[in-house]
Amino acid sequence: MTYGTGLTPPHPQPFPTAMAQPDRAPGAAIAPAPVTAALPVASPRGRRAWIWLWPVLALLLLALVAYFVSFLGAAASTVGLLAALIPFAVVIMTVMLIDRWEPEPRGLVFFALTWGATASIAFTLIFDLALTIAVPQLSESDFFGAVIQAPVVEEFFKGLGLLLVFWMGRRAFDGPVDGVVYGALIGAGFAFTENIQYFAISLIEGGALTLGFTFFMRAILSPFAHAMFTACTGFALGLAARRGMKTPSALVFWIVGMIAGILLHALWNGATFVVGGGLDTFLGYYFVLQVPIFALFVWGVVMLRREEARLTRARLGDYAAAGWFTPQEVDMLATPQGRRTGRAWAASLPGGRSRLMTAFIRDAAALAAARQRAISGRDPQAAHDEHVLLARITATRQALLSR
Repeated sequence: MTYGTGLTPPHPQPFPTAMAQPDRAPGAAIAPAPVTAALPVASPRGRRAWIWLWPVLALLLLALVAYFVSFLGAAASTVGLLAALIPFAVVIMTVMLIDRWEPEPRGLVFFALTWGATASIAFTLIFDLALTIAVPQLSESDFFGAVIQAPVVEEFFKGLGLLLVFWMGRRAFDGPVDGVVYGALIGAGFAFTENIQYFAISLIEGGALTLGFTFFMRAILSPFAHAMFTACTGFALGLAARRGMKTPSALVFWIVGMIAGILLHALWNGATFVVGGGLDTFLGYYFVLQVPIFALFVWGVVMLRREEARLTRARLGDYAAAGWFTPQEVDMLATPQGRRTGRAWAASLPGGRSRLMTAFIRDAAALAAARQRAISGRDPQAAHDEHVLLARITATRQALLSR
């Protein structure tokens, strides 16, 4: 096995595991938790959004604010905003839980949210307006607008942002879990802005009662709908990333994933026409069809997380074979229970060293991901990341275990 770091594995530890304190002489003084020197940092290239996109997103945000205030009014838009924050917060907290194993760069996370909340909404509105002007008869068909036009147009523009993340963040897009996270974030951003509009219109047209019904439908029954639709595209791109594909080769996966998202979106929007048979009919449709689909999605995410943990163990096992980790450390770093135990042990040390343990776990997860990218061949800079992360892990381990 070849490691492109030029570093030598650390000396064997004088104690069996990073989760067990070394023996100390009775009555020996214990120093406070050490302050580590500045650690090397991996290059941000391939882990951040292109800087020129931010002014574009800012302009689109201003345009959307002007649109809402002009056509819906400041008061109704504010009420819609406050109501939309509730399902948005629930979805974001859930996505962050999914992303805890190997967190994505904050810049790309913020870009995904911002794209979903601004660009995908703005482009959808512009396209819908252009289509209405070009083919006015289509706007007369509610079925076409809800079941065909909306799913295709919305999933395309959300998927376009996901494809940009895949392209810009090629060194932070490692597999299906990452794809699900980025896709869900874009979907959450889209749903947030769309909810502002729906809630504001409901308040204007029917007052608090209509707003309450719309909130029930969108925030209680389907807060994860858009996140789930776009996560399908992200999952497909994640499979392409795991296979070492670059953007041109991954387009087929992107299209297939987007088609799956479009079909789920159309299936959900079709419920609008079931409501005509009464609320009882709709709830029957919801519990018989939509709830099992959501349950299947949750099961899929759990399985993907388990696969990510298995891959982490395998890649860190490569380093353990080369002397960088003990088998006990691999057990700690590659299992949820082991990570919890490691953090608890670090917190019990004099002065508290839980932050050091968190950094140790985070860098080890990033190391496993870098190794996987090196194996797939899609990241020429993976060896540099490996060098930096091994240096960071060695320094953090020394700080954790110092007397």
